[in-house]
Amino acid sequence: MPDPLPALPAGYRARPVSADDIPALHGLVAACERALHGRAQTDPGALAADLERPGLVPELDTLLVHDRAGRPAARAWVNRRSEVDVHPAHRGRGLGAALLDWAEARARRAGSEGIVQTVPDEDAPAVALLRSRGYRPLVTAWRLEFAVPDEPAVPEPPAGVTVRPFRAGDAPAAHRLVEDAFAAWQPRRRSYEEWARHTVDRPAFAPGLSPVAFAGGKLVGAALASDLPEIGEGHLEQLAVHSGHRNRGIARLMLRHAFRACHRRGRRACTLWTHSDTGALDLYLRVGMTVGRSSTVFRKDLTAPGPAS
Repeated sequence: MPDPLPALPAGYRARPVSADDIPALHGLVAACERALHGRAQTDPGALAADLERPGLVPELDTLLVHDRAGRPAARAWVNRRSEVDVHPAHRGRGLGAALLDWAEARARRAGSEGIVQTVPDEDAPAVALLRSRGYRPLVTAWRLEFAVPDEPAVPEPPAGVTVRPFRAGDAPAAHRLVEDAFAAWQPRRRSYEEWARHTVDRPAFAPGLSPVAFAGGKLVGAALASDLPEIGEGHLEQLAVHSGHRNRGIARLMLRHAFRACHRRGRRACTLWTHSDTGALDLYLRVGMTVGRSSTVFRKDLTAPGPAS
């Protein structure tokens, strides 16, 4: 049986999200990003991949809120993590608080011990709301950018290392490499299918912007990028180097290849996100990237008794 719908302010109605809603969701999220950052940065493929997270049941774990005129006003999903967005034209009316209550109740019903949400640090009202509800900071995430008005230089590779653009047959080895590299801080290992939905199977995935490194015929590094021509950027989704080949300059080499590829495609910048658990911030700063903005990952413990249902 579906969970009860949230008690929304007058004039709003909610229903679960379907795949047909992706364009409307993208418009909603893009409006939120433009209001906060001056430009949109999320592509529709990322939103579609969220709906296919293992264990997420759209009929139970997602909501899309419309106003009286049928326009999207807010959205939420929860599946261990949660995302809540309220259109700028509908803020200050209690929609965010109602969806947060719904997400926590749904997570409790699903047996989650905690719920995690990432909020831009400049979104002061959202940060204040989470803190008031008992959320505590977990890690800091940074969005970094490398501007490419001119073609960047690319260093010579270390002895025995070659770099080329990603090819379709590289995907299984890239999946193993990324999951091995991220195991130290990622809470669970993702299946190939889940990983691919968020990377190589996304419509925005750009093999030509995604350098991979080999040593002795073995894949030892991968920098997997999306091409976002609507905002004039390439975006590195994942960067990983095999543990036995670190501290050889391979990550720096792949980054410079990615920057050059972005320039040659006419993009004005190459961007990526990292967070404090990875320990990679200094690497990105050393290759000339700069921090554009930061977000905080908040977590709330749900093992304490929640509101009566």
